[in-house]
Amino acid sequence: MAGGIHSATAAACVEAGADVIVVGGAITKAIDPRAATADIRRAIDSGKPVATELFTRTTEEGLRDALARVRTSNISDGAHRLPCLEGIRPLAPGAFACGPAVTVRTVAGDWAKPVEAIDVATTGDVIVIDAGGTPPAIWGELATESAQNAGIAGLIVHGAVRDTSDIRKLNFPVWTKLVCSHAGDPHGLGEINQPIIISGQRIQPGDWIVADDDGVIVLPRSRAVELANRAADVLEAENRIRQEIRDGKTTLAKVLNLLRWEKKAGPPHAG
Repeated sequence: MAGGIHSATAAACVEAGADVIVVGGAITKAIDPRAATADIRRAIDSGKPVATELFTRTTEEGLRDALARVRTSNISDGAHRLPCLEGIRPLAPGAFACGPAVTVRTVAGDWAKPVEAIDVATTGDVIVIDAGGTPPAIWGELATESAQNAGIAGLIVHGAVRDTSDIRKLNFPVWTKLVCSHAGDPHGLGEINQPIIISGQRIQPGDWIVADDDGVIVLPRSRAVELANRAADVLEAENRIRQEIRDGKTTLAKVLNLLRWEKKAGPPHAG
């Protein structure tokens, strides 16, 4: 048996009757290949799985936990350099959020629909607001208090927010394009849970959002499981590379053997 085998699945392979077990990434990408091999051997010999958080792959049910273990850079690399939403940055360092999107479209300064979206969203959702990328602010401290009470996982604003000192004290994850003191007025224009476009990227209600210090990345709902698993593969490979750099006191260029990609000058042409 081969494919996706690690210390938590090897025992089941033996129980199913496998005579030979082929293990790839669970050893070659392990931070400590010797220890990883020993765990797999122990699982085979004892018939009992040895738990591991790495080298497992998620389904729809485990998607939130899987995305919480990776970062936007892992997702981007696994999705062929998928870009973050341009110009949208976290209010506070170290912030992290992931969850399905509740989308909001409003006009600059009209904070009615953004606030109403708190009552539409469910626990663990991320509210994503397109306010045209301009001030006035459409979100502040009172909306943040409400969102926390509702269990909202985070907020993304293509526009402006205010009361940022209070929002940081509340430790609520917010990413925004702009910060300003002045707000607009509630006119009720706009829509909730309709497709929006930010930075040229179409965001549908229910698409998965992952946001961290590097920015905000959007995973289409239909591909979210696939992209989460690709991101996990990238993370595991980086873990191994990092350990090689530390163990060998060497450099990334040497571990990856980057010189092999350099263009070599050909022989001089005859005059």
